Amino acid sequence: MKITTLTMPGRKVALSAVLIAAAGLTTGCVSQQEFDKLYETNMSLRSQNQELTNIVGSAESTNTQLQGSAGDAQGVISRLQSENSTLRGALANSQSSFVNLEDRMNSLQIVHLDAATDRALSELASQYPGIINYDADHGMLRFVSDMTFGSGSDSVQASAGDSLKKLADVLNSGSAGQYDIQIVGHTDNERPSSNTKKRHPSNMHLSAHRAIAVRAALGQSGVDWNRMSVTGWGENRPLVSNNKGKGTKANRRVEIFLVPSTNTGVDSASSAQPAAAQLAPVKITRPKIDPTK
Repeated sequence: MKITTLTMPGRKVALSAVLIAAAGLTTGCVSQQEFDKLYETNMSLRSQNQELTNIVGSAESTNTQLQGSAGDAQGVISRLQSENSTLRGALANSQSSFVNLEDRMNSLQIVHLDAATDRALSELASQYPGIINYDADHGMLRFVSDMTFGSGSDSVQASAGDSLKKLADVLNSGSAGQYDIQIVGHTDNERPSSNTKKRHPSNMHLSAHRAIAVRAALGQSGVDWNRMSVTGWGENRPLVSNNKGKGTKANRRVEIFLVPSTNTGVDSASSAQPAAAQLAPVKITRPKIDPTK
């Protein structure tokens, strides 16, 4: 008896080319018709087996592609998550910088003086180009300390004394009378000499004492004492980086700001008569002239 075997995924199909006891017979051969029928069945199963094999192969290929795509997709997701984290960090930094910028902008004293006062201060600065700089955006006059005071001193020099008298005239005239006056002293970061320390123990003292001296000069020239305040920052608010060991001229200065008045109009006990310290005469030193030159 001849046995034909068909292979399919997971099972084997055995067909007998000659069937024993077919159609009730116990011996003998099948008819040609039966054989042809079985042969056709065999070929049909072979064809189905090939189709199933192709389908399985295609499915396995698709599965492999999907697994690869899944891996690629996971890689893309990881990369996007990393980029998202980086962008969130950049956004946080940007927001922090924006908040800091807003704080700085809010802290700036942006004052728009009236036209007459602005013009008067600008003209005053033009008369003393080596002593006074005018900043219209901040309503501020900057006096160069090296031209206003002697080295390590809070005594106003003669040339600066003249400019302060003219400033007092401006502050007492017309619309300028509506402003309060903030006088702020600054130094560089050089330590005071031993002689300077006898009167000004630190740069903070020196800057404050110079601001007080300017206030005294303006007050003695007729500016209302109650309009003026003083502050000393020492070396803590430099305009530029300090030149270590050599001093920095730009940082040695006295700044005078005109700001909207906060005076409530209520007279105080000290408004009519300034304190003794306010009445103390301002020392004005004149430069020494070398007779040999």
